[in-house]
Amino acid sequence: MSSRAPRKPTPVTTDAPAANDASDAVAPDLGERRLYINRELSLLAFNTRVLDQALDERTPLLERLKFLLIFSRNMDEFFEIRVAGLKGQIALERELPGADGMAPRQVLAEIGTIAHKQIERQYAILNERILPELATHGIRIARRDEWTQKQRQWVRHYFRAEVAPLVTPIGLDPTHPFPLLVNKSLNFIVQLDGVDAFGRDSGLAVVPAPRVLPRLIQMPVDIAGHDDCYVLLSSIIHAHAEELFPGMNVLGCYQFRLTRNADLALDPEDVEDLALALRGELYSRRFGNAVRLEVADNCPKELTAYLLRQFGLAESELYEVNGPVNLARLFSIASKVNYPTLQYKPFVPALPKLLKHADDLFSVIARHDVLLLHPYESFTPVIDLLRQAAKDPQVLAIKQTLYRTGADSEIVDALVDAARAGKEVTAVVELRARFDEESNLSLASRLQQAGAMVIYGVVGIKTHAKLMLIQRREGSELVRYAHMGTGNYHTGNARLYTDYSLLTSDQALCEDVHKLFSQLTGMGKALRMKKLLQAPFTLKKTLLELIARETEHATAGKPAQIIIKVNALTEPKVIRALYKASIAGVRIDLIVRGMCCLRPGVPGVSEHIRVRSVIGRFLEHSRAYWFANAGEPVLYLSSADLMERNLDRRVECAFPIEGRKLQQRIHAALQLYLDDNSGAAELQADGSYRPAARAAGEALRDAQQQLLAKLCDVSA
Repeated sequence: MSSRAPRKPTPVTTDAPAANDASDAVAPDLGERRLYINRELSLLAFNTRVLDQALDERTPLLERLKFLLIFSRNMDEFFEIRVAGLKGQIALERELPGADGMAPRQVLAEIGTIAHKQIERQYAILNERILPELATHGIRIARRDEWTQKQRQWVRHYFRAEVAPLVTPIGLDPTHPFPLLVNKSLNFIVQLDGVDAFGRDSGLAVVPAPRVLPRLIQMPVDIAGHDDCYVLLSSIIHAHAEELFPGMNVLGCYQFRLTRNADLALDPEDVEDLALALRGELYSRRFGNAVRLEVADNCPKELTAYLLRQFGLAESELYEVNGPVNLARLFSIASKVNYPTLQYKPFVPALPKLLKHADDLFSVIARHDVLLLHPYESFTPVIDLLRQAAKDPQVLAIKQTLYRTGADSEIVDALVDAARAGKEVTAVVELRARFDEESNLSLASRLQQAGAMVIYGVVGIKTHAKLMLIQRREGSELVRYAHMGTGNYHTGNARLYTDYSLLTSDQALCEDVHKLFSQLTGMGKALRMKKLLQAPFTLKKTLLELIARETEHATAGKPAQIIIKVNALTEPKVIRALYKASIAGVRIDLIVRGMCCLRPGVPGVSEHIRVRSVIGRFLEHSRAYWFANAGEPVLYLSSADLMERNLDRRVECAFPIEGRKLQQRIHAALQLYLDDNSGAAELQADGSYRPAARAAGEALRDAQQQLLAKLCDVSA
């Protein structure tokens, strides 16, 4: 484990220029790198905040376990993508510092210090808090030294019947070199003594755990003595390792797991068939360059050193853990449904009054825009609209973008039905949605077989916009209906993520959506939109103009305020514009769930900016941009975060919310997040986060719970 001391926060000087000079200090390029927070370290801070939720005793126990496991899953991706990217820059000698000025080597050193500390803390929380508390409720993971004789016999039978036939132990010698191991697979390094039947005595072997076997096995009640007793596959293999090496003496057996670079490297200029190229890359993802080694903390130093040499890793990239190396596999316990007191109370998503008794969704949407806030309000109307369109003989064409959906989803079912019914169905499928590529290839194939036209978007630019367009003949006219959203067309995520949906027949908006689809499927110059903002063409430019206009209002002495809710804020030009607005006196409230490179609270620069992150039962995923605009608010909902990739290298859209009633509804929800003193943390000038302050005697305010209580039927 790295012994390097944590890097001290970058000092923030307080002798900032006066307000009338400060705008020059941040334009056109800050020149003050201390005003930016490193994006990788900010993302790591978000993951730490997720881990913190595992300690919040206001949260049901199994949900706390989920947060601990989500931290594992997030850290896996962090190493697979972010750490791998930094290592790649170093390997290729392309170490370009970011806006914060930190070079990749500096960032990696800081990541190592923080990650070691937080992963060690994660296992301490698991072993000292979560598992003992689960045991008091009758949920146990039985350790080998706790097995009864009856349990040992059952484990032995399970090993011989289910495990041993599938295991392939690999002795290491000149004819059996170290095997190529799959990314994040469970493996064991085994020390042996003795000579085998062929006279080999290398002393080492590797045992890859069969990937087809569950990592957590529930014991029968009559064996366990109670309902919920589990045993880890790693414990079963440990206990019977000698049976895999007959006649040999097993001196030690230690689990380990290797994390590899899982980013896909496709050069658009060298790809003729994206789907075919992607299938090949998906295979290679399993065997990318090593970035992290996790081993049991009782593994002898000489063995960990041996493994590090095999994978070309430094000691700082070794993580010794006190427990299973593949913690995310414990989700099977966390997702149990028969412990209501240990889980969040179930709820029924609401259905707006407009839709409760509506048999014809087209007639409702023709009269009123329908705004839905998921998961508090049901995603079903979006699915029902598509189903109705698939069956309606008056519907002629359906166009839809698909980013993360799933091949077997109700959305894809409806599109397949529509295509088979003879309607013109066009699906823009983004194959490169990270870690969903295989699923997207399957759904694309399924749609093509049904007769739909499948487009893979624009080469080199991901299609991230969430759009659906339905064209319907009504009398002598063709009428358009559209759905625009901040989240994916994924029914599972719609129960877990907070997102907005707008169902509309607004002529100008629907025309803009039609134009956007035309740009995606055809070729030509960017088309002028009336209402929709589109990346990479008009979205960033317009957002900067809106921030500048708010700055002008403040300079003129008018009330000025900006509220932005996004998943991430890293784009330097946007950050500079917000600094200028703050200097002018604009009150700026940012609700940023994850990465935030803006440094709030710097005297003379960002003292009017507040940044908070809300983590709770649901993943905060909606994006909203609200501008006071001298009493005539401007509000956009969007698929885009404020990141370089979203604004410059993706197809994104932002759609306006124009009616006062709908605007006020969204503003009221944003205010709940700004008032949250339960799951909110506030970003400090030094880059750290502190829990939102709550005065003595002040009532607990939880934005998500307030929205649940207001909109949903929550079971007692």
